[in-house]
Amino acid sequence: MDHAIIVEKLNVWIRGNHVLKDIDLKVPQGSVTAIMGPSGSGKSTLLRSINRLVELVPGTRVKGKVMVFGRDIYSEDPYRVRKDVTMVSQTPNPFPHMSIYDNVAIGPKIHKLVKSKKELDKLVRWALEKAMLWDEVKDRLHEPPTVLSGGQQQRLCLARALALKPKILMLDEPTANIDPVNSKKIEEAIKALVRDEGITVIFVTHTPAQAVRVSDFIAFIYNGRIVEYGPSRELALNPTHELTEKFLRGEIG
Repeated sequence: MDHAIIVEKLNVWIRGNHVLKDIDLKVPQGSVTAIMGPSGSGKSTLLRSINRLVELVPGTRVKGKVMVFGRDIYSEDPYRVRKDVTMVSQTPNPFPHMSIYDNVAIGPKIHKLVKSKKELDKLVRWALEKAMLWDEVKDRLHEPPTVLSGGQQQRLCLARALALKPKILMLDEPTANIDPVNSKKIEEAIKALVRDEGITVIFVTHTPAQAVRVSDFIAFIYNGRIVEYGPSRELALNPTHELTEKFLRGEIG
């Protein structure tokens, strides 16, 4: 099995606090992995360590190895890493001073991914379609994102990330603050991206049912350590660790 990500003995300290402890994780290429765990367990920090956003936090120290498609990302230019490994935050954060179109087009423009306006138009439409947003905004592309609902803005942020044509897409609780209709569309988009585009997806969720619906694998993290990792349905139905079982029963969280 080819792995998109291999994490070995990853430790992260933030302002002296030991947030991640000896993390080992292998993420198969073209799969969806859900990261579950109670608040404060290190889920978001793990994501941010895989695309080096964690380094933007003052007082951060990282030790260990993160390999992405065989490349040691901590030996590379972080901007290149973040192009290949894009991330969508929990709270929608479109650029309010830009149009819907420009929100999606900004990344490809900066990274010179296209050579003509026609190619850029095609890429913007592709990204919006993959985020299941095109039909809702195709007649409003030059309006500001503030005309959109919160859920639509979150899908716009997904399209903005996809416009970079990433190899790996990471989402930090992407449906936590949006309505059920938009949540369902994001879940459908995730599965389609893996099926149709071969993108590897990692997402954080507090909801075991969502993890089982969407992901192939689940990693349960507690107090900065991965307690259990395995196929989603198997882990949800037959957890091998007491902490995983308690989380699934809603006793910790």
